[in-house]
Amino acid sequence: MAVVSLDRGDKLNGLTLEMLTEMSTVARKLAADRDLRGVILRGEGKSFCAGLDFASAFKKPSRILRSFVPDIHGTNLFQRACWDWRRLPVPVIAAVHGHCYGGGLQIALGADFRITTSDAKWSILEAKWGLIPDMSGMRTILDEVSADTARWLTMSGEELNGKEATEIGLATWAVDTEDAALELAKEKLAQLATRSPDQLAATKRLFRDVHRSPRSTFRAERTQQLLLLARKNTAIIRNAAMKKVSPKFARRGTWTRG
Repeated sequence: MAVVSLDRGDKLNGLTLEMLTEMSTVARKLAADRDLRGVILRGEGKSFCAGLDFASAFKKPSRILRSFVPDIHGTNLFQRACWDWRRLPVPVIAAVHGHCYGGGLQIALGADFRITTSDAKWSILEAKWGLIPDMSGMRTILDEVSADTARWLTMSGEELNGKEATEIGLATWAVDTEDAALELAKEKLAQLATRSPDQLAATKRLFRDVHRSPRSTFRAERTQQLLLLARKNTAIIRNAAMKKVSPKFARRGTWTRG
C-alpha cells in the first residue's frame, strides 16, 4: 500500500502547477509497481485540498496556456493530476478532511472511493470564480451523483459538509475524525487485497469505460474553460470574489451552441 500526501499544509494544500505535475508523475510511477495493491490519497495539515492556488498558478500565464495542451491520451496537465488515479490498476481511496474544494474535490473524485470526516467542507468552488470543473471532474462527478445534482453543484458551488456529501453519493463513507478516515481507508484496502489484483484492475477498466469516452469529455472541458477564461464576466466575478463583494455582471455575450 502507498500513501500519497499533498504536502503544502500551510496553504491548505492549494494546488500549484508543480504539485499537479508531481501528482501525475507519482501516479504513473505507482502504475509501474507490480507489487502495489492500493493507494491512499490524503492532505497534510488542516485540509485535504482547498483547490487551485490562483495567485501561484497565474504568475506565468503562458505556462497556464501550455498546461491546457493535451497529451496523446487526450488529457492535459490539470486532467492528468486527477484522471491518472483512475488509470491505476489498483484501488485508490481519498481520505478527506477540512476543505475539499475545486481542484481538490476533483482529485478526490479521481479516487475510486472517498472517506470523509463528517465536518469536512466540499464544494465545486469553480463556480465562485465563474469557471467549471476542468480537471476530469465533469466526467468523474457523473460516476457518483445524478445529473441534476451534478448540474446544481456545478452551477451553484454550494458547500456541503462531509455527512451531506456522503448522503448524495459524492463521498463513500463518513467518519468522525481524520485518523478514523485513514484507519478505515487502510481497512478497506486490506479487505480488497484479499481479492485477485487482476479482477480489481478489470473492474476499474470496466467502470472507467462504461460511459462516453473520457477523451471527448476532456476535450469539451478544455474548450469551455478556455472560452470562460476569455470572458469579461469571468474577470468580473473573479475580482468580486477576491474583494468579497457582490459581482455586477456585464450582459451575457454570444455563445457557441452545442
